[in-house]
Amino acid sequence: MKEPNFDRLLLVLLREGEPDRVPFYEHFVDDEVIEAITGRPITKIDPLKRLRSREYLQILIEFYYKMGYDYVPLEVPLKLPRKNVLFAEDTAILSRERRSWLGEDFGTIESMEDFEEYPWPEPEEAADLWCFEFLARHLPEGMEIVGGVGGGILEHVVWLMGFTPFFRALYRDPKLVQKMFDRIGSLILSVDKVIAEMDRIGALRMGDDMGYRKGTFISPEMLRKYVFPWQKKCVEVAHRKGLPFILHSCGNLEAIMDDLINYVGIDAKHSFEDAIMPVYEAKERYGDKIAILGGVDVDKLARLPERELREYVRLVIRKCAPGGGYALGSGNTIANYIPPRNYLAMLEEGRKYGRYPLR
Repeated sequence: MKEPNFDRLLLVLLREGEPDRVPFYEHFVDDEVIEAITGRPITKIDPLKRLRSREYLQILIEFYYKMGYDYVPLEVPLKLPRKNVLFAEDTAILSRERRSWLGEDFGTIESMEDFEEYPWPEPEEAADLWCFEFLARHLPEGMEIVGGVGGGILEHVVWLMGFTPFFRALYRDPKLVQKMFDRIGSLILSVDKVIAEMDRIGALRMGDDMGYRKGTFISPEMLRKYVFPWQKKCVEVAHRKGLPFILHSCGNLEAIMDDLINYVGIDAKHSFEDAIMPVYEAKERYGDKIAILGGVDVDKLARLPERELREYVRLVIRKCAPGGGYALGSGNTIANYIPPRNYLAMLEEGRKYGRYPLR
């Protein structure tokens, strides 16, 4: 494996031709997987303190370096406490004991009164950015940071309001909805502005899931009204600093892809699922306008026998890599229910068959 060189990934993000090999791109790898591969006790570090832990951040650097990435992915959470979080036993292969998810039927903010009483942070205190400073000082030569705020514009609004109260408010309390998007959007924008100015930032990104398998969570018209204007402002922050902007978003976004490309102005899209649109179809449809990242279906990564998985990964490389504008990785993340051997098999196939000129 060659030494890291962020220019390799940058060439892909800007669609400026074929690099020496197909770079790897991952939104993130779960800590349990990192621990299983490296043997380093990363999960023993308090989850609430990991982004303030030098040991944790050093392990991240070593892991992504040794796996062959040209960057370290990092997102920082906003300081937005929520009470609508549910927990259950984590039954993944590499269990973290408990898994959390959003309570759909109730929210932390359901009314204008809740909004006014909520402990909103000041923009300059909305996120702890020390972790970016540490990475910038300790990254190996050739590596950069691909980062941003953990969670996107739509996600944070829904997380705070809960799905059912949010959907109800769209029609019954549009003033509250507008206030929520404006407050969340302004907080994320303020943090992105600071991140974009920091050392060793190679690209800005946002994770903002906007759909399910059949379509978008809310209508394209509502996304255009509430979400896209704030996403566009964040993209403009990146572009003013000469940074590409990556959008990670799950779901069937076919109805809004033109908006994301032509209005929001994203440079690259991540998160693909074969049941919605295989990544090689996305490359064919959108690869002349944006970079396409990842796309090795998570269900296949989790369940295919290794031999079949390797054949499938080679198919993805063969269809997506020609002409550049593509980086190899999962369709979502390397979750703790994906066997580490399958993850490593994907990377090995990338090393074997992702060199240009392609064989």
